[in-house]
This record gives sequence, C-alpha cells and structure tokens, in this order.
Amino acid sequence: MNTRQGRQMTNRKIGYQRRTYIEGNTVRVADPVRELEKPLKRQNHTVRRNRDKALYMNLPYVLFLTAALIVTAVMLIGYLRIQSNLTVSIERVAKLESQLNDMRLNNDEQLERINTSINMEEIKRIAVEELGMTYAREGQVVSVSGEGSDYVRQLVDMPR
Repeated sequence: MNTRQGRQMTNRKIGYQRRTYIEGNTVRVADPVRELEKPLKRQNHTVRRNRDKALYMNLPYVLFLTAALIVTAVMLIGYLRIQSNLTVSIERVAKLESQLNDMRLNNDEQLERINTSINMEEIKRIAVEELGMTYAREGQVVSVSGEGSDYVRQLVDMPR
C-alpha cells in the first residue's frame, strides 16, 4: 500500500521483513516487537566465560569486600572523630582567646585607673614631711653592675 495522503507508506517484501516510514510531524506508536526481533550477536567463548566469572562471587571475594568495607568504615569513623575533636579544640581556643582579650582590656583599665589616682606630689610631701626622708647627696649613691643578669646577689655589706 503506497499512499501519500495518509502520511504512511508501507513497503512489503515477500518473505523477508516489513518496513514502515512515517512522514510528517505526527509519529505513531513504535512497534516494540520489532526491536526484540533483532538477532543477538554470538559472543566469543572466552568473553562469555570472563563475564560469568565476573558475576560469580565466591567466599574469599565476599570476605575481602567485607574486610574492605569494615576498614573503610573504621577509617571514616576515625576521620569524623578527629574532625569533631578539631572543631571542639578550635572553639575552645577561640573562647580562651576571647577571655584573654577581656582580661587584658580589664587589666589595662585598672592600670589606667591606678595611674590616674596616684598623686606624686602628695607622696613626695608625705615622704619628706611625715617620714623624714631626704634626697640622696653626692657620694651616697653606689652603682652596681648586674653583668646582664636580672638580679644582683649581695655577698658583702655595701660601703657607706
């Protein structure tokens, strides 16, 4: 049957196969039986044997896969544990740094408060008038070299 008006043209060859061509923008349902009729390629014997071996899972292979899975799970759990400890440590360091900054700020404020509350003239007056202290005269000051150390040990009395 060859018709141009119906948009479908069918060519039949006797005893061989049927081919259908559809023209236009309307495609009808394809014939699913047709795709199954394709002949399967014959596989090489070695290829078939290798595929069969690849699909077969024997006990040592299953044990190997199980061991690999267990090792991977242990490593993953260890990694997550280390990552968690690292996160906790970072948070703890940040908290301690914040406390240190607060303490430094508080210390600086206290030092400034102390420095502003000290009246050096009043201390000098009390030392001279009430306690009877005097300024050092020439010859009363003895210089001692520390030779780079933080303190000096006095082994003998200082000369007067």
